[in-house]
Amino acid sequence: MQLVVSPENPLEWFALRANLVAIPILHVQIMPVLAKAVLEAADKGVFEAAKDGPKTLDELVSILNLNRKALGELMGLLTAMGYFTFKKDRFTLTRMARRFALKDDPLSVYGMMIFNNRVVWDWMSHLGEYLKTGKGVQYHDTLSPEQWRYYQEAMVAASNNEAREFGRRAPVPKSATRMLDIGGSHGQHSVVLCRKLPALTSVILDLPPAIEQAAPLLAQQGMGERVQHQSGNALTDDFGDAQFDIILLSSLAHHFTPEQNQLVANKVARALRPGGVFIVNEFIRPEIGAKPELLGGSTDLFYGLSSTAGNYSIAEIQHWQQTAGLKRYKVVRYTTVPGRAMVVAKK
Repeated sequence: MQLVVSPENPLEWFALRANLVAIPILHVQIMPVLAKAVLEAADKGVFEAAKDGPKTLDELVSILNLNRKALGELMGLLTAMGYFTFKKDRFTLTRMARRFALKDDPLSVYGMMIFNNRVVWDWMSHLGEYLKTGKGVQYHDTLSPEQWRYYQEAMVAASNNEAREFGRRAPVPKSATRMLDIGGSHGQHSVVLCRKLPALTSVILDLPPAIEQAAPLLAQQGMGERVQHQSGNALTDDFGDAQFDIILLSSLAHHFTPEQNQLVANKVARALRPGGVFIVNEFIRPEIGAKPELLGGSTDLFYGLSSTAGNYSIAEIQHWQQTAGLKRYKVVRYTTVPGRAMVVAKK
C-alpha cells in the first residue's frame, strides 16, 4: 500500500508531472499534524462525543470542555481527513470513523491511538540518535505497568482485523490439538484458531509484565482453559520435544536479531510434531531491488528505532526455518493488512 498525492484538476496534474509540487512539505509539515490531530482527537474523546449523533461545535465544546477555537480548528481538519462530515452546522462521524475510531467496534484501532499518543510519540525524538548509534529505545525494558496496559490494548487493536483473516487463511493441520503462541499476549490469533478447530488448545508464552496486562483482555474472549498464558521468555525457555502441531511467532521476530531468531527457530523445530507448522507472522521488508512498499519500509525503521531489530525479508525468515531443519511450505500475504505475511514452514 502506498500513500500518494492525487491531483484534483488538470492544473494540479500538470504541476505534479512538472515536479513543481514540493512533496517534502507534505511529509515534514502536513503529515505530522495529521497524525497528531487524530491521536489527540481519540485521546480527548472527540470521536466518542459524536457517537450518539450529529453535534454542533458548541455541543462538542460543552461535552469535552475544550477551547472552542482550537476544537473548531481540529474539527475542520478531521472533516478534511474523512473522519467527519459537516452539514447544517453539525459534525457527523463517517462510516470509516465509526468502524475504526470508536472504542467498542470490533475492528477499532482506538487502543493503538492511545498507545501511540501517550507513549510512542515521544520515542520519535530519539530517531536522530538511533541513526547515529543504531541503538533503539528497547521499550520492553522500560515500560511502566500503565504503559504495558496501553501496549497490550494497542496490540489488540492492531490485531483485530488481521486475526480474522489469520483464522480464515492460516494453513494449519485440521487435526491439530496443541498450539504454542510465542509472545501472543492478548491471544487473538490463538482464539480464532481454537474457535475454528474444536480439538485445539493453545499455550501463550510471554513475559510476566505482558501477561499481567493481557490476561484481562484474553479473559474477555471466554476461552477458559483452552487458551492459557504461561510466563516465560522465548530466548531462554525450552519449548520441549514434539509437543505442538502449530507454533506461531507473530509480531515478535522484528524484536530479535537474526541470531536470536535462528535460536528460536531451532527450538521450534524440536518442539513441533511431525506434520506440524511453524508460522512467522510479520510485516515484510521488501527484497533489495523490489518495488518499494510503504508499510514494510516504515515499520522496518520504526521497529529498528523501538527495539534495534527491524523487519526481515521472506528469504531471511525461510532461511531460519530451513536451517532449523524445517521445509518451506507456504507464504500467505494478507489482503486486509498490506505488507504483512505468514511465512509458513512444515516439520
